[in-house]
Amino acid sequence: MKTALITGANRGIGLEFARQYAAEGWHVLACARHPEKAGELQMLANQHPERMKVHALDVADHRQIDELGRSLSGESIDLLLNNAGIYAEAHRSGIFRSEDYEAWMRTFLVNTMATLKMAQTFASQIARSSQKKIVTISSKMGSIEDNDGGGSYMYRSSKAAVNMVVKSLSLDLKQSGVIAVVLHPGWVKTDMGGPNALISPVQSVSGMRQVIDRLTLKDSGSFIEYDGKPVPW
Repeated sequence: MKTALITGANRGIGLEFARQYAAEGWHVLACARHPEKAGELQMLANQHPERMKVHALDVADHRQIDELGRSLSGESIDLLLNNAGIYAEAHRSGIFRSEDYEAWMRTFLVNTMATLKMAQTFASQIARSSQKKIVTISSKMGSIEDNDGGGSYMYRSSKAAVNMVVKSLSLDLKQSGVIAVVLHPGWVKTDMGGPNALISPVQSVSGMRQVIDRLTLKDSGSFIEYDGKPVPW
């Protein structure tokens, strides 16, 4: 049975990944900051008691990541899905002279640093699996070439930085056969994406899963859209 470790699995894209992988017979290790408040995730876990386990994890807390790493030391993790993320500017202007620097630091902790910490903590479990994949959910908003709108300094910079983290991971873990990529999920109708977004979580995750399934070592270090198209850096 293949195993997926998913962060931010309590809602939106993360919840849909957990749902689809569990339905496909994967062993799903679903992480959420407050599992007791994650009603939909708990219901899903109850539907798949032998295939899904819910874990408490705030990816901004490195001690919690270390603790989870120790508790899962015996697992072989085929797919690490770094999905947890925040968009601190979603309900603010996100324009020049309006940034909250404490929120910016929190954004970097969650959107950027957590990806490297998760990879460091679970590298051995990933390397001994059959698929050996690290997938990080990024965004076109982290693309320097694609930025023609400005603003959103916190979110854009955190995603541009995590893209670089994953590129370095792809090189540093190559000898272990580990594949590391970043994916753009599209503009998705979630709490973060808002009601005016273009696609549903089902569409986004279904597309990304097809991309993930096809990944080989030659794809490591790539930035890919949910429909398989390359994204410019």
